[in-house]
Amino acid sequence: MSSMRVALLLLVCVSVLTVAFPSFAAGAAAGTEPQAWLDHFKRSGLVDYYVRGGVFMHPILLCSILALAVIIERLYVLSKARTDTRALMSKLLSTYETKGIEAARAQLEITKGPVAAVLHAGLLRVDRGTDAVEKSIVSAAAIEVTFLERGLVWLSSVANIAPLLGFLGTVSGMIHAFEAIAAAEYVSAKLVSAGIAEALITTAAGLMVAIPVQLAYNYFVQTIDRFVVEMEESAADLLDALARTVGTKATS
Repeated sequence: MSSMRVALLLLVCVSVLTVAFPSFAAGAAAGTEPQAWLDHFKRSGLVDYYVRGGVFMHPILLCSILALAVIIERLYVLSKARTDTRALMSKLLSTYETKGIEAARAQLEITKGPVAAVLHAGLLRVDRGTDAVEKSIVSAAAIEVTFLERGLVWLSSVANIAPLLGFLGTVSGMIHAFEAIAAAEYVSAKLVSAGIAEALITTAAGLMVAIPVQLAYNYFVQTIDRFVVEMEESAADLLDALARTVGTKATS
């Protein structure tokens, strides 16, 4: 991951902490002790909202933790998989034409990323012909794409399940509100406020988890699609170079 991306990610994290946890920023600036910071956190209202949200806040919290772990892991993996494909192909084709197939393989062995892995798999089958090279590239590409997509199913699940959990909390809160109405002789707004608060808080919490997770999922899918395009273009260039070499040897 480039330094610009790292700085942007850190800036987003700090911004979220500052907005969502104002007591954290105030406590850190004042250099307070951990117990004092914990007291600030309790007084910020977040714990109160969490408790008032009812039992469905627990699975929503678990969903957010799972999604955050997957997002961090995928950001790391995809950042490591990035390569300058144009520079790689230019150097690879030059090495292949001037130094031969073994030098090209050695270059790909020390290059990280799915594009290099796919091309290396193809060059291992050069002695069996271009058809074998193409089949090897297709198989390797399928494996690499599966690795890149690992964990995305969890993000998709969280993006779909978190709002449903929020809606379940809404139903639970309304049930509690109507139960309070049925048990009371005189109905007042204060009587049903706890149930309505539970309904609204869980709905908001579910959407607050689902929306950024869905955005992260879309970003990862777009990034993986870009990797697939790069693999296809690089494989086509390599096959063209191999075909030219075979044609040259056949006519000589």
